[in-house]
Amino acid sequence: MRIATIGGVAAVLAVLAVIAWSQQRRLLYFPEPNPGSPPTGWSEVTLVTNDRLELTAWQTVNGLEAPLVIIFPGNAGNRAGRVPLGEALAARGFGVLLVEYRGYGDNPGHPSESGLAEDAATAARFARSAAPGRPIIYYGESLGAAVAVGLAVEVPPAALILGSPFTSVVDVGRHHYPWAPGFLFRDSYPSLTRIEAGGLDGVPVLVTAGSADTVVPFEQSRAVADASGAEWYEVPGVDHNDPAIRSAPTLVDRFIEFIDRALGGGA
Repeated sequence: MRIATIGGVAAVLAVLAVIAWSQQRRLLYFPEPNPGSPPTGWSEVTLVTNDRLELTAWQTVNGLEAPLVIIFPGNAGNRAGRVPLGEALAARGFGVLLVEYRGYGDNPGHPSESGLAEDAATAARFARSAAPGRPIIYYGESLGAAVAVGLAVEVPPAALILGSPFTSVVDVGRHHYPWAPGFLFRDSYPSLTRIEAGGLDGVPVLVTAGSADTVVPFEQSRAVADASGAEWYEVPGVDHNDPAIRSAPTLVDRFIEFIDRALGGGA
């Protein structure tokens, strides 16, 4: 009887593991459709990936000679929600390319770690071909920070800004679901491992985080900053999705100061 009971429990656990494995991306990616038309001051561009997906993105129409910031969004919403940050940067003279991943904002495909890496690489290729020689800065928020780290390891930017980065998806998952074994995570986004292996050596990095973040543990963002030798900007009492950690004027001021230093134009 005991053997039968153990076998039954094992069968149930196996079924739960299969369900967790097959459905976990629904718990990681929360795309929204219908971003609408580009706002005034933006144009629509098409990025063609190596796996032949045509992805729509938005870019500002200010000068092609200006340094360009590529924005890699987090795991929820669509590009329309990142326009405030883009417009704040454009108002300070930067060009902005606002990336939209596969499966987001009416783009074809389904999000995955390898897929988003290809989308990011495609954005970088587009940016370099559109205006060769100008400085390119990557900004990634949350999941987008992991995407930006992965890209920076392969195609180093002039500067890298990471908003609320995590050490890995596995670490975040274990924080929220301590019972979940690591092998269940199909997408890992191992930012800390990539950084500790020297992937960002020579790249100026700024890390920002809210001290009251309930999604990405504050300590994980701090670990990413320490490992990369980054400048650190803490926003006290701010949670993961508060505007103060995404596009507040004081935050944008810090971005500009950091970029100026990284490009050799500031103290």
